[in-house]
Amino acid sequence: MKLKALFLSFLWLSGHCLYAGTPDLVKYVNTLQGTNSSFELTRGNTYPTTALPFAMHTWTPQTGRNGDGWKYQYSADSIRGFQQAHQCSSWTNDYCVFSLMPVTGKLTVNQYGRAARFSHENETAKPNYYKVKLDNNITAELSPTERGMHARFSFPKSKGSYVVLDGYTGMSAVKIIPKERKIIGYVHNGRGLTKNFKNYFVIVFDKPIVAQGTWDNRSGAVTNGALDGEGRGIGAYVKFKDGVTVQAKVASSYISQEQAELNLERELGTYKNLEATKAAAAKVWNQTLAKVLVEGGTEADKATFYSCLFRASLFSRKFYEHDKDGKPYYFSPYDGEVHSGYMYTDTGFWDTFRAQFPLNTLLHPTMHGRYMQALLDAKEQCGWLPSWSFPGEAGSMIGNHAISLLTDAWVKGIRTFSPDTALAYYYHEATNKGPWGPANGREGWKAYYTLGYVPYPEHGEATAKTLEYAYDDWCGYELARLTGNSFYERIFGRQMYNYKNVYDASTGFMRGRKADGEWVSNFDPVEWGGPFTEGNAWHWVWSVFQDVQGLINLMGGEKDFTAKLDAVFSEPNTVKVGTYGRMIHEMSEMVMADMGQYAHGNQPIQHMTYLYNYGGEPWKSQQHVRNVMARLYNATENGYPGDEDQGQTSSWYVLSALGIYSVTPGTGQYVIGSPVFRKATITLENGKSFTIEAANNSKENVYIQSATLNGKPYSHNWIHHDDIVNGGVLHFEMGSKPALNRGTKEEDKPFSLSKSGESMEME
Repeated sequence: MKLKALFLSFLWLSGHCLYAGTPDLVKYVNTLQGTNSSFELTRGNTYPTTALPFAMHTWTPQTGRNGDGWKYQYSADSIRGFQQAHQCSSWTNDYCVFSLMPVTGKLTVNQYGRAARFSHENETAKPNYYKVKLDNNITAELSPTERGMHARFSFPKSKGSYVVLDGYTGMSAVKIIPKERKIIGYVHNGRGLTKNFKNYFVIVFDKPIVAQGTWDNRSGAVTNGALDGEGRGIGAYVKFKDGVTVQAKVASSYISQEQAELNLERELGTYKNLEATKAAAAKVWNQTLAKVLVEGGTEADKATFYSCLFRASLFSRKFYEHDKDGKPYYFSPYDGEVHSGYMYTDTGFWDTFRAQFPLNTLLHPTMHGRYMQALLDAKEQCGWLPSWSFPGEAGSMIGNHAISLLTDAWVKGIRTFSPDTALAYYYHEATNKGPWGPANGREGWKAYYTLGYVPYPEHGEATAKTLEYAYDDWCGYELARLTGNSFYERIFGRQMYNYKNVYDASTGFMRGRKADGEWVSNFDPVEWGGPFTEGNAWHWVWSVFQDVQGLINLMGGEKDFTAKLDAVFSEPNTVKVGTYGRMIHEMSEMVMADMGQYAHGNQPIQHMTYLYNYGGEPWKSQQHVRNVMARLYNATENGYPGDEDQGQTSSWYVLSALGIYSVTPGTGQYVIGSPVFRKATITLENGKSFTIEAANNSKENVYIQSATLNGKPYSHNWIHHDDIVNGGVLHFEMGSKPALNRGTKEEDKPFSLSKSGESMEME
């Protein structure tokens, strides 16, 4: 059997290799995954991203109107442009956007008039290549570089051939240089940008321009023959010989027009045609995806896995460029100045601290280390640690989760920053409120320190904030403890048990609590909003990442705790809209999932299925995690159970499909679930590899019967980061029935601050 398995593995690998032993994994990725979304119900809120991993710029077809957060919807039937995009989420819109649109026949510049119908049957959507044949017989193709794109537009014969540049929703400037077959310019659009924030672009065509002009997308006025223009919504058009096939090389820069030209030459100068750019992009993606090589499972499983790994590898974006000497530098979205070094942006830590960044520590530790220093640089530039950078600080959502990233990095040996500086910056974050959103600084911080919780209704989402502040304070405590900083260890150690102060033993839930200590009346655990963020009490009671054992103690012990976990799935999926006043999409997604009160479409409860490992019933985690993956994920346009959220929901799947999950970033532990594949090999930056084997794995055999780590019996319900990066083999024997005596000892449980049976009294 072993020889047969080896032979089959050889056939699979040899049949899929394109580049020196790298398998063709791009074929599994569907960038349309999650695009069948709307304001009312999201299956991902993604767009078909054509980009390199973590690239500064991405590209997408545009079905929505300019400025619409839903820039591509699977249900749409026409495309109005191919745009440079940076969008994190449909709810945030985009910034520094411009688009190109091929037009045939009579020149039409308006975004509605130039739109052309298309069918998904004529669409190819891969990370390295997007192609669509429009109903007007124009074929558009795109292939990416990190700061640019190679396009090809093939026009029908004997008709006009135009390319229209749209300056989008803000200030823009264009200059057409016919002799050089070139358009240069800039755009400035989006929310909260510094006044001098410009996206300088250069577009070079491979065919002569025979006519040109500028236009205004507000009035629709066209100035034929004009070579330049500047103002709100100013764009350009160029005309080519009828029926031509024209290629366009595009690059842009946030630093200068000269840097945009340098980016173009560096990234696209050697590629004579789109096929060369496409092949180079495929090579990059296959090498990136091959960091995790899975075997076994179905072809659909592989498609879901690699589509999710693709989406997990887009955020955060490299916001830096390389000067003429090859040194990194960047325009800062925080202070509007140019600085040396690395910068990353376009992510919301409330989403991504949970799984996307922990996944990066495994697969991209060098990049992660640069990011950690960039966090401290961002604080120096704007006065605050980032919480939601898009591209500058917005302060959206809740919590101060930069400290989670920093502590998790330090614990995992990624020590590219000063811990004393990080702790001082976090202390500033935790004892002040900034000028932007709730997570810019700490809303309700004075009450949190004096009362031990954030009171409601004095502060919205107060209970959720208390829970996340307590976790963040544990992260601060842990970083201080590990680095011998007794001052901050004492300060943050006082607050890390504050979760107890919002737990009501009479109901068994976290609740809103008034400043006078009384519970907010008329409590209903299925009511959304109020003291909770995008969820209800069923979702938020589990947000005690740092002390699950403490939560078990509050609930009366393991049996009551696991019964409560069971009840999440057995309760009716009833919704009371609460302070939201209407059904928001997260509510609809929970109802659609039909898994009781389990709402995987949003972050607060995504770790909950792993908590049975803390309560003596790890087999239930194994069953529920596999069920979630099977029911709620696939590689189609309906591929996600809610917002994808900058790689977080994809990273949950990637880690879970490997059989592990980062319940508590900052511990270095990954809690064990149930792997999807018979074998998964992680190739690490240090040259080592870590293999996870699951013998007898199948859709029925989801339960771990026994395990070994590097050949030695292994009963723990967790594995440490060091065990993985040191290389080795984690081997599971799988079966169709739970192993009721495995992983039930105290030493098998993952990290918690508290010990079993400790005092349940509030601090």
